[in-house]
Amino acid sequence: MDAATITLTPSAARRVAFIAEKQGKPAALRLAVEGGGCSGFQYRFGLAEGVEADDVISETDGVKLVVDSVSLDLVAGCVVDFVESMGGSMFKVENPQAVAGCGCGSSFAV
Repeated sequence: MDAATITLTPSAARRVAFIAEKQGKPAALRLAVEGGGCSGFQYRFGLAEGVEADDVISETDGVKLVVDSVSLDLVAGCVVDFVESMGGSMFKVENPQAVAGCGCGSSFAV
């Protein structure tokens, strides 16, 4: 699968750049999928310390979205956005493969 299968929105790219600058780290967000959560799988976000050989990278406005090859199978085609609302702000994954999700938005099933 190529990098076009995952997308970081400009809003999310701005937020990653802001967080990375505050922490003095490269502007790269790692998206991983772990077992657990209310629906079977959950998303895990963090600044990418480095890039592994099997990682897939998508770039928006100079900010990278890094996904490992195992997680990519579960998030191929996804869009990672950053949303702010009265309830708070968060990274949100729009995953076309998810057949079910939970109210918190961080857990899904395929």
